[in-house]
Amino acid sequence: MERLGRMTIKAVCFDLDDTLLWDERSVKEAFAATCERAAAKIDGLNPDQLEEAVRREARGLYESYETYPFTTMIGINPFEGLWATFSAGEQPEFRQLEQLAPTYRKESWRRGLLALGVDDEELSGELAEQFGRERRARPHVYEETFQVLKELQGKVKLLLLTNGCPALQQEKLDGVPELAPFFDEIVISGNFGKGKPDPSIFRHALERLGIEPNEGIMVGDKLTTDIKGALSVGMTAVWINRDGKTLTGEIVPDYEIKHLSELHDLLAKLA
Repeated sequence: MERLGRMTIKAVCFDLDDTLLWDERSVKEAFAATCERAAAKIDGLNPDQLEEAVRREARGLYESYETYPFTTMIGINPFEGLWATFSAGEQPEFRQLEQLAPTYRKESWRRGLLALGVDDEELSGELAEQFGRERRARPHVYEETFQVLKELQGKVKLLLLTNGCPALQQEKLDGVPELAPFFDEIVISGNFGKGKPDPSIFRHALERLGIEPNEGIMVGDKLTTDIKGALSVGMTAVWINRDGKTLTGEIVPDYEIKHLSELHDLLAKLA
């Protein structure tokens, strides 16, 4: 799993969601708050079952749209679609998504309620709106994020490489205004036109930094996007595995860490 660095590391690229920002927690809490409200309005409704139903219905609906191949290529997941406005991005698919979004949000909740035997159009609309508000109110950041970025700033170049819709990723950054200033460069897949793991977005990041592949490290939580893409262009791939997942597939990172603070010793080792 280890490959010795042959050159000095000049830059560290970070993924955003579930690497620096705790997006999974934000989404989980937004679902919990919204489903609790539904349960308070409808006798006998189980909030956990509603969350499961809405997640399932949202995913199925999302995959049924003709925009699905595009959202897969850019790397926008169904639950981001439940609060994204898709108001930015130059590709025509973003205009389609912008038009679809209000219907998608409401319909996901309507179908989720319906799966539990509740047919309520008005409540569906209320819950769709509430979910967006709840998610926006919860911009969770991992406790070590800022400390690690402070340690690295000025020693290496820092680049943020994130999949997603430009408007939504910008909104996530705006929700934590102290985050973006740490980075020399920010690359959002929706602006570039392709998402991780496509090698082209990694090459684009390297060009923006003005470095060779073996002078850069990619840190991310997803093997299938962050790690696979970094390895494809010859960057050192560092997998942040906070939950103790087991490596089972063909994608094997150069290094595995459980906490971002481990980057300090890793960089020293590579130097």
